[in-house]
Amino acid sequence: MTTIDSFSYDVPAESDFGYSQAIKSGGLIHVSGQLSFDEAGEFLHAGDFAAQLKRTYANMDKVLDHYGATRNQIVSQTLYVVDLRQNAAATAQGNLGYFGDHRPASTVLGVTELILPGQAIEISFVIDTGLPA
Repeated sequence: MTTIDSFSYDVPAESDFGYSQAIKSGGLIHVSGQLSFDEAGEFLHAGDFAAQLKRTYANMDKVLDHYGATRNQIVSQTLYVVDLRQNAAATAQGNLGYFGDHRPASTVLGVTELILPGQAIEISFVIDTGLPA
């Protein structure tokens, strides 16, 4: 029988929208879109793509830490980027910096807007805990 383990930051958006930050089912962890927010759930760095990207990756690390996983166990990611043409180089640079030599499957989508005013990036991903850390 598969058990389900969910992870939340206990920020207002989770109850307002009815979701968890991550759900572990078997060896896979499906992670909701991470973005630039602090421990209280307050959105940070409106309009500053580079700062949002840095904070988003830091929040991804918090999910990994909760499950005792590493970046090398991320098997896929989806990036939602406002003004993709303008932010493509920064997106690629941030991705390379975050993953180093690891290469997860990746989809980058240019979008016209995200849920919060000034939000420019959101990243969801899947972790396979069966892979070596």
